[in-house]
Amino acid sequence: MTNVKDYVDERSNLEKVKQKVKDYGQLMKFTLSFTVVFSSVVCYLLAPNVSFTFVSVLLLFVAGMLITGSANAINQVVEKDTDAVMSRTAKRPVAAGRMTVDEAWTFAFVAGTVGVFIMGYWFNGLSAALSAFSLFLYAFVYTPLKKKHSIAVLVGGIPGALPCLIGWVAGTDELSAGGWILFGIQFFWQFPHFWAIAWISYTDYAKAGFRLLPSAGGPTKFAAVQALLYAIILVPFGILPYIWGMSGWISLVIVTLANAYLVWQCVRLFREMDVNAARRVMFTSYGYLPIVLLALLADKM
Repeated sequence: MTNVKDYVDERSNLEKVKQKVKDYGQLMKFTLSFTVVFSSVVCYLLAPNVSFTFVSVLLLFVAGMLITGSANAINQVVEKDTDAVMSRTAKRPVAAGRMTVDEAWTFAFVAGTVGVFIMGYWFNGLSAALSAFSLFLYAFVYTPLKKKHSIAVLVGGIPGALPCLIGWVAGTDELSAGGWILFGIQFFWQFPHFWAIAWISYTDYAKAGFRLLPSAGGPTKFAAVQALLYAIILVPFGILPYIWGMSGWISLVIVTLANAYLVWQCVRLFREMDVNAARRVMFTSYGYLPIVLLALLADKM
């Protein structure tokens, strides 16, 4: 009987550990954080005179995951009540009550502090300062602003694009043109990407009081035009890496085709004005960044 009880207790403890690991993955929004850090690592490798070294890439990845995870943890603490009323976020650990607010704050503080320290110690002070600024802007400006005005998407676009600049600065220790070009590509990409998500989840967001589409009336022609406008702005930005000598003509062709396809999907959203069209924009935008960034890296001059 004792052996059976020990086995049951061991299984129970193992399940608790698995759930806790899963909760921390949800707290830091692992998949989203991974996407953000991917951009930072690629932009670091795009910096001139930087070549791949396993230790540097690993440390940049770890630091980025910790900083982004910290920002996302704070976001979930601040929005725990609104997360609880939305179907897509109700199962998050703080909103569902599986994790206390104090535990989430502790994780956010430790993760953010360690991440910024790694950036400053292994790379440079400027990249650490930008990382700390990005964390603050996302967690303490963008997050509370989401309920007050749709300009929150514009504000949130800054910390959303800063990982590209941070990666570049980590490799160059300067705020040079190449970093700002990469920042601009990711900055303008976010608008059709995020507005497509807000279009699809409009009812859920509205229930929680979030104002994320550019029009007060929700999914309107104006919102579709705005998504299309920012997709069009991406076209000349996609040419800049070639003009600036960061990458060659092969990546220029790939990036231009990716931009054209995103614009076309936004045109379809404007014409069709439905969730299916918004979903096509969303999935196109998901593929856009890795295709563009990896093309630039593969064709690095």
